[in-house]
Amino acid sequence: MPTDRYDAIIIGAGHNGLVCAAYLARAGCSVLALEAGKQVGGAAVTRAFAPGYSVSAGAHLAHSLAPRVIADLDLAAHGLRWAARDLNTIALAADGDHITLGAHTVAGRGLAGADCDAYPLFLKKYRRFAGILQGAFMQRPPRLAHRSLRDMAALARLAIKTRLLGRDLMRELLRTGAMNVYDVLQESFADELLQGALGMDAILGSDLAPRSPGTMLTWLYRLAGRWQGRGSGVAAPAGGMGAVTQALGRAAQAAGVEIRLETKVRRVLSDKNQAIGVETSGGAHIHSDIIVSNADPKTTFLELVGAPRLETGFARRIRNIRMQGKAAKLHLALDGLPAVTGLDDAQLGQRLLLAPDLNYIEAAFDQCKYGDSPARPVMEISIPTLHDPDLGPAGQHVLSAVIQYVPYRLRSGWDTAARDALKQAALTCLESCAPGISKQVTAWELLTPPDLEQEFLMHGGHWHHGELSLDRFMMLRPVPGAAQYATPLSGLYLCGAGSHPGGGVLGLPGRNAATEILRQLR
Repeated sequence: MPTDRYDAIIIGAGHNGLVCAAYLARAGCSVLALEAGKQVGGAAVTRAFAPGYSVSAGAHLAHSLAPRVIADLDLAAHGLRWAARDLNTIALAADGDHITLGAHTVAGRGLAGADCDAYPLFLKKYRRFAGILQGAFMQRPPRLAHRSLRDMAALARLAIKTRLLGRDLMRELLRTGAMNVYDVLQESFADELLQGALGMDAILGSDLAPRSPGTMLTWLYRLAGRWQGRGSGVAAPAGGMGAVTQALGRAAQAAGVEIRLETKVRRVLSDKNQAIGVETSGGAHIHSDIIVSNADPKTTFLELVGAPRLETGFARRIRNIRMQGKAAKLHLALDGLPAVTGLDDAQLGQRLLLAPDLNYIEAAFDQCKYGDSPARPVMEISIPTLHDPDLGPAGQHVLSAVIQYVPYRLRSGWDTAARDALKQAALTCLESCAPGISKQVTAWELLTPPDLEQEFLMHGGHWHHGELSLDRFMMLRPVPGAAQYATPLSGLYLCGAGSHPGGGVLGLPGRNAATEILRQLR
């Protein structure tokens, strides 16, 4: 029966909110999850964008869902199925001389033997480094300024794991960990297409360019999300990314979580610096001493709590979080399978990248930096209907592409002409590898960062709820004072992508937040 008091209230039933809710409910808490949208999932949803065509509207490939979360919540029993797993990455070349990057090998007709030999050694070395991050991802980040035994033990474990790399690898980690990915790839490989493909994983969804300091950290972050270490870690869920969050929703409900859709939270209620509940947009007051926000930090603190109820320095730190998204989504309905020179149908179903070299990526960043959309976009492309034909009509296909370096604030403004220009620029680049694809388009949808902000209620349309960078990492994420899921408002916690370990469909911010809440309740 509905009630007005719960042990915990979750704001936002995105994937992290659902994970947090499920873990709390499994521990015996009465939990209410409030979702503003018509379905659970946040930006990881599947919906129609044209008659007969459905697409993963935000996140479109599963890179990093933690196996621990999948197992703990038994997502397979709740309907999670994979249409394809361990997809290769194919770097597209206009002349058809593409490069295929696998979990351990790289191949291409024009690829030098030295690069083929260097690639598995390169991955082996950096997987060792990423393994240290994986351990840190699974726990509350330690604070440096506090000398609690728990934080000191966590720091000691990180130090020991780093030291166990051995002298040479430890020095290499210290040398390259804060470098830019451009310099590391330039010294590691000769082939420009291979450099561009690897560099793409360091900048996707961020406001960083290959030459930006710290992009090796973001590259390691992506590598650490490939948990098994054997395959590529890139997968396509059957039913799109919405199938992942639907399974999470069913797991949460099976644990006892009550989910209310189309219920937007207007503000967090508090009394004497203690959270006591929430007020919905309909005016209802629902009470709990534990409020967990899956919203981004700016929305949580500046809108739901309100800056006047925060200490001035803390509010300033929240305002200064860099949270303007730089990625757009393009969805195309195609009347047939596009013909990409040099690729067969099986290869078309892999993860495709359009990033010919690092300088090409840098040039797109430069245009975005000055408020212009790129004339030659950088893209991550998926044709999900090759593995999951139910997403489109029989014999027809869906193409989903992330367009990197699309400014939140376009200098000319996001009018119809600007959207058409960006769509046409993307199609022109696709035509260079897939001649005739423009004539196959029967419908399209373009989601700019402001569109992503409006549809998914993400401040600035930023997928990761704030930049993942050296100053917004581990014990610094999102800001000092809210880096261990608890916040300055007693009883209010964070569990979204803005908290440790960050963005992507990981599920670990939600799991870690629940673990921390339960520890404090004991």
